[in-house]
This record gives sequence, C-alpha cells and structure tokens, in this order.
Amino acid sequence: MEVVPAWAPAAAFTLLPHAGGFLGSNITKREIPLWYESLQKPSWCPPNWMFAPVWGTLYTSMGYGSYLVWKELGGFNEKSLVPLGLYAGNLALNWAWTPIFFGAHKMGWGLVTLLLTTGAATATTASWYNINKTAAYLMVPYLAWLSLASALNYRIWRDNRNKR
Repeated sequence: MEVVPAWAPAAAFTLLPHAGGFLGSNITKREIPLWYESLQKPSWCPPNWMFAPVWGTLYTSMGYGSYLVWKELGGFNEKSLVPLGLYAGNLALNWAWTPIFFGAHKMGWGLVTLLLTTGAATATTASWYNINKTAAYLMVPYLAWLSLASALNYRIWRDNRNKR
C-alpha cells in the first residue's frame, strides 16, 4: 500500500519556494505604497505588477528542478547533501532579501544578500548540471533575473542612500 501518492514529492518540491515568497509578499504589499514608491528608481525598473508573476514562475521552475535532482539522486541521502544543501542555502538567502530590503529598508544589505543569493544559485546550478541537465537549465532564468535584481538593487541603493 502506497502511503504517499507518486505526484506528492513533485508537488511539494515545486511549491516549497513559494512559501517564502508568500510570507515575504505580506511585507512587500505593505511597503510598496508607503516606502518603495517614494524611492528614486532607474528608467529600466520593471513595473510593480511584473514582479509577482516573474517570481511565481521562477519559484516554480527552481522548485521543480530541485525535485528532479532529488529524484535522480534517490531522495535525501549522502549524494544529495551538497546539491540540495546549496539549493536550501540559496532559498534561505532568497527569502531573507524581502525582510532586509523591504522590511528593514536596508538597501545596501539587500544588495549584499542578493549577491550572496546569486553566488549560491550559481553554485547550485553548477552542482545540478552533472546530475540532471534539465534541472540546471531550469535555474538559468532565475540567474538572469538575479542579475537584473542585483543591478536594480544597486541603483536604488546608490540613488537613495539618504532615505530610510
């Protein structure tokens, strides 16, 4: 008798990244009209409505990639410790950015967090490549978006250093 349906791990891994995004969205929703809108932003800053669908897509993509790695390596075991550990570190850093940038208004520390996130995401992608190339390719849009987000965070920090 199968206790866990075959689709459940795929669903759990795919949905997991959304948990931090959902929790962070409460901070973001509160701070956009009160604080973020008052900041000077570059002309190439994406419109606010774009962030939720982009992050939803990226979280789904990286979450499914983590499932592919977990499945390929036979679950949680010694072989999966590094690739899934790097991924967990990446997620923790990703989730930390919102309370740092939006919650605490620490734009410089937000940038540091984003750069660390990008490093962890890059290491994750590299570690996944020899395990499951599809999983690694699913991380590429995330890496591209992190590059844009880092540049945007830098410009906002540089142009608003004196704002709180």
